[in-house]
Amino acid sequence: MTPPAPSQAAPLRHFLQLRDFSADEIRYVLARAALIKNKFKRYQPHHTLHDRTLALVFEKASTRTRVSFEAGMYQLGGSVIHLTTNDSQLGRSEPIEDTARVVSRMVDIVMIRTFEQTRIERFAAHSRVPVINGLTNEFHPCQILADIMTFIEYRGDIAGKTVAWIGDANNMSYTWLQAAELLGFTLHVSTPEGYRLDHERIGHPDPKVLREFDNPEQACQGAHLVTTDVWTSMGYEQENDIRRAAFKDWCVDAEMMAGAAADAIFMHCLPAHRGEEVTGDVIDGPQSVVWDEAENRLHVQKALMEFLLLGQQD
Repeated sequence: MTPPAPSQAAPLRHFLQLRDFSADEIRYVLARAALIKNKFKRYQPHHTLHDRTLALVFEKASTRTRVSFEAGMYQLGGSVIHLTTNDSQLGRSEPIEDTARVVSRMVDIVMIRTFEQTRIERFAAHSRVPVINGLTNEFHPCQILADIMTFIEYRGDIAGKTVAWIGDANNMSYTWLQAAELLGFTLHVSTPEGYRLDHERIGHPDPKVLREFDNPEQACQGAHLVTTDVWTSMGYEQENDIRRAAFKDWCVDAEMMAGAAADAIFMHCLPAHRGEEVTGDVIDGPQSVVWDEAENRLHVQKALMEFLLLGQQD
């Protein structure tokens, strides 16, 4: 006889990409994150996940993802188990479906940072507890939640605003596009030839949602947020030299920021390479909010885990 799945206050949901949530659910998580952050800053305990256990599964290395999820679960009163391909069966012969069946009987929620999106989808399909995407090749939804939270803190509602993405068509840019579709803002994307968004994957979004530019300076014109990422994502290191040559005109500098809105802010999901995708005077300058952006991973992920396990709270 198969034992029942562990009970939880909320129906089983996964967060594998941003569009797994409705716009209202995203807004709730963001508002809840602001409340949790306020309590954190006031040294007020918020132990809503007491006696819950989070499994962190890393098939890709991480600094910010590990620290933010691990610290966040402890701050919510729970505990954490950390797994990598070196200290588990993940890097050996066990099918990921079997790993999911076993791990999800022993913990309450799982975060996975891995390669192909299909890999995390296979795990989630056989998990009895919520699964969170901590990063895949295709999407990075927790980072975009943190970025939008940061924008709201500095400039208010992102609806109706313009976000300029400068650089590679990577997991960040595809997740920004989902965010624009859900939350009602416009995404400007500028990438070099050969590194552009795949329209077989995204279709042809409304121009009110997505505009693509050959010239990165034009993409920044009037933008309320300018954001970028490293030119070579994890797993593509063998392309470093080719990418540096292709992206050399896509370095976010003071001239690009000057063309943006007067109150524009700059974001980067980190780690950053000063002098490559962004100049030092931009990332370390007055328009940069990257350190608040990094911290907000902690708070928005606490709200996300709470929502997946407990549902919406009053």
